[in-house]
Amino acid sequence: MARDWRGAPLTDADRALCAFAVKLTRDQHKMSPEDLDGLRAHGFDDRAILDAVQVIGYFNYVTKLADGLGVELEDFVRPWGDGPG
Repeated sequence: MARDWRGAPLTDADRALCAFAVKLTRDQHKMSPEDLDGLRAHGFDDRAILDAVQVIGYFNYVTKLADGLGVELEDFVRPWGDGPG
């Protein structure tokens, strides 16, 4: 899942949330009320959507901050897929 969520065994609701996160991350200027309606159709209420947007936004912020400052991972952090933690 860390490499590509599309091949992971997810529920339809989780797939909708992942697609929403990708769109919000890559094409935020294309977001529309229909994107929220899509999440609602999968059982997400407005509080859950707000929580999701805040988490997605936070991770986008932290990633951009780290990339912009040239922050490098600590040497004890293994890349995804390199075995158990």
